[in-house]
Amino acid sequence: FDNGSFSGADCERYLPCAGSGLVSKTKLTIVVGDRQFSEEKMLLVQSCDYFQALYRSGMKECQQEEIHLKSLRAQGFLLALAVYVERSQFWMRTTLWKPSNVHLWTYGSYHAAALFIRDMYTDLEVEVKKTLPLELISYVESLTPMFSWTICYLNETGNTWKVLTDLPLEASTSMAGVTVLDNKLFIIGGIHGIHKQVVESCFCYSVESNSWSRIPSTAQLRYNLSLMGLNGHLYAIGGEYERTVMSSVEIYNIKNRKWTFAANLPRRIFVCLWRPMETTEIYEYASGKNEWQLVTTLIRHQSYGHCMVGHRDNLFIMRNGPSDDFLRCLIDCYNLSLGQWSSLPGHFANSRGSLVTAVVRGDSVFTLNRSMTLEYIVEGKTWKPRRQMKGFPRSGSVWTFLLQLPKALSLQ
Repeated sequence: FDNGSFSGADCERYLPCAGSGLVSKTKLTIVVGDRQFSEEKMLLVQSCDYFQALYRSGMKECQQEEIHLKSLRAQGFLLALAVYVERSQFWMRTTLWKPSNVHLWTYGSYHAAALFIRDMYTDLEVEVKKTLPLELISYVESLTPMFSWTICYLNETGNTWKVLTDLPLEASTSMAGVTVLDNKLFIIGGIHGIHKQVVESCFCYSVESNSWSRIPSTAQLRYNLSLMGLNGHLYAIGGEYERTVMSSVEIYNIKNRKWTFAANLPRRIFVCLWRPMETTEIYEYASGKNEWQLVTTLIRHQSYGHCMVGHRDNLFIMRNGPSDDFLRCLIDCYNLSLGQWSSLPGHFANSRGSLVTAVVRGDSVFTLNRSMTLEYIVEGKTWKPRRQMKGFPRSGSVWTFLLQLPKALSLQ
């Protein structure tokens, strides 16, 4: 940005039709990826050497209403833009004297302290609400905490986690529905902030093009839902809205890009089908009849949540260990062909909830936490530890899923 003086007469030398008075009302749209940024041409010429040179050159872009910037990513452009805007504000400020410098330092400390509290709000909320006035609490809660908005993948050869892509700025995986269908990642619903503001937009990530796109939102906004993909359809099951538990189910057709309601869940249960606490049923959705059919009931009641994964014709249920011990889990197996329950021998470590991240690939089950990624081999009705790899080194809500990466990326 140029902080030098630049008059309207100077603009007339660079902008076509400047003398007609139309330029100030004409907007130029900058397109970066799937994002658009619009601003008046006059302002761009007054404040940026790049656009001064552009309109001085007489190139064809001078007459265009849109300019596409290639080899840039929208999020990177936004970050760079934010940095330049902040820097330009400092350049345009008047000279700092002692009184104004003290005011600036005071405000900076005030804002930095608020950001620190916001990032630690989960741990500090009770104490903050006891000691700070409502005005300061409102300011803290209005800030956006620091998050790691990335999707990472485990390079098994190098035993390292690498960043695959950034999440869209509007997306959130907190209490969202996340699933993979046809090697595409879908994120439905979710929340922003401690007040559980529902995310209205839904997103799809294509590995092939390394790009995000939006898909229509569900008819009923929801979070804390269960999302599954099968045969060209997404199933958004249950969830909550405005702290009300729902039993409604919606189906998204990938081809016609439309959501339709399906039969409601038999009970107000959602996610892993374990609420309320006495719930022990496993249901199957019969798409041809649009109804839920009871398959079986769990052989033991649950006092916490549990996780279920499928391998061939077996359903494996991770449940509480002895005396409701969540750190030492037991695994029950239900065979769909025989209709029989059995229990896997031994206890399974559930350090930091690793078992509830279980995902199946072939005859392997992968579980992870911040300490390690552990692979089990499924042999009949037993799980045998095979190898241990690096844990996922970040905190926050974690979702596990499988994507087939392009060969060039998987070899990196």
